[in-house]
Amino acid sequence: MDAIVNAVPKGTEEEQRDETRRRPTREEAEAAVRTLLLWTGDDPDREGLRETPRRVVNAYREMFAGYEMDPNEVLGRTFEEVAGYDDMVLVKDISFHSHCEHHMVPIIGKAHVAYLPDGRVLGLSKIARVVEIFAQRLQTQEAMTAQIASAINDALAPRGLAVMIEAEHMCMAMRGIRKQGSTTLTTTFTGTFRDDPQEQVRFISMVRGGDRA
Repeated sequence: MDAIVNAVPKGTEEEQRDETRRRPTREEAEAAVRTLLLWTGDDPDREGLRETPRRVVNAYREMFAGYEMDPNEVLGRTFEEVAGYDDMVLVKDISFHSHCEHHMVPIIGKAHVAYLPDGRVLGLSKIARVVEIFAQRLQTQEAMTAQIASAINDALAPRGLAVMIEAEHMCMAMRGIRKQGSTTLTTTFTGTFRDDPQEQVRFISMVRGGDRA
């Protein structure tokens, strides 16, 4: 009887996994878009769609640029000359566009981020940039809220941090139950914001534009 020899995959398990996750070439990505156009029932060779695969790949490169950016680099520089300021720093109404990881349709919303400094502060644009980085990835709103909070908390180590996201999900508005205008709200609190309900109320009041609690 001849011996049965099973082929042993080359490389380590991690190397094999990396190979299966190899980034496709631009040509492969455009071919995938063309396949989807065919699947919808349209003709990718008609005049209006001839350049669509190229345009879609360009758009995806822009909309998902967050995979190419490191929030730790953005948050790497902090400032210690704050003249003793230790009250709340709030950046609110940070508009963003993201995409649902389940259906790859848009999530449109605003983020509100506040922290209580512990001797150091961030440049205000850095907070908006971190929101943008995580928004420009396939997301769930819950995960995005936690990721923003974790990145800022690790970089700044404030006495407390609050993140609130309000967003409309096109996977609810455009498909499924098709309920336009409904919004989802998620929050993450750390430190003083987590432990002191009055600070949570003050944060929410400031976000809503009300008087200081």
